[in-house]
Amino acid sequence: MNTLKSKDGTTIAFDKAGGGPAVILVDGAMTSRSDGSKPELARLLAEHLTVYTYDRRGRGDSADTKPYAVEREIEDIDALISEAGGSAFLYGHSSGGCLAMDAAVALGDKRVRKLAMYEAPYNDDPAAQKIYREYIHNLTDALGSNRRGDAVALFMALVGTPAEQIEGMRHAPFWASMEMIAPTLAYDHTAIMGKDGSIPKELAARVRVPTLLIVGGSGAPFMLETAKTLRELIPGAELHTLDGQTHNVQPDVIAPVLVEFFA
Repeated sequence: MNTLKSKDGTTIAFDKAGGGPAVILVDGAMTSRSDGSKPELARLLAEHLTVYTYDRRGRGDSADTKPYAVEREIEDIDALISEAGGSAFLYGHSSGGCLAMDAAVALGDKRVRKLAMYEAPYNDDPAAQKIYREYIHNLTDALGSNRRGDAVALFMALVGTPAEQIEGMRHAPFWASMEMIAPTLAYDHTAIMGKDGSIPKELAARVRVPTLLIVGGSGAPFMLETAKTLRELIPGAELHTLDGQTHNVQPDVIAPVLVEFFA
């Protein structure tokens, strides 16, 4: 594990592997650099690229500094880009793709050379936005009352986890670690994605780097519709569908697509 200091002094933990052009992997909600399939994806990419995986602030081995602002997370990415030599590719999964797009716009094409996003979960459906606004209201209340377990449960319900499964998860050993990073749900879902989760059309139209939008062929239908809208908004953006993949994309399926795009 390596660490660096972001602009505001926050310690950011990261790992580095491989060789070649640099790519920074940006996590979505409730994940860190060592979770799930992330180490395997990093290993596969490291055969062709220099891969930086990091814990976003408030997660894993990284620190946190209040008050939170999206700009501080962009500064974290900028610090990693400096560590990588001054320019890098960005790959963001889920709401990490939303943050990566924010960073691409803010930092420009000298710092961010290319952008890849897998299933950024914006949704322009009015019914979905109503549900999202209710989620944000309840999430804010739960975190304000320090009911971190309830905050995690709200998130799990939002992504479609059955109530009985959520109840079972509450008694699992990993639940405590999820509660620890529960406050970061507000970072992703209130600050980065906005209070209704709609597609940020003006922001997307300002992206000026080559962009690849990726979706799973077996995922939620709205993800494809969102990607199609982003393709129309982002100048020159490409759209790639991975047959048979869901939101939890398999590393051996997406890695070749990313390598081809970045290399």
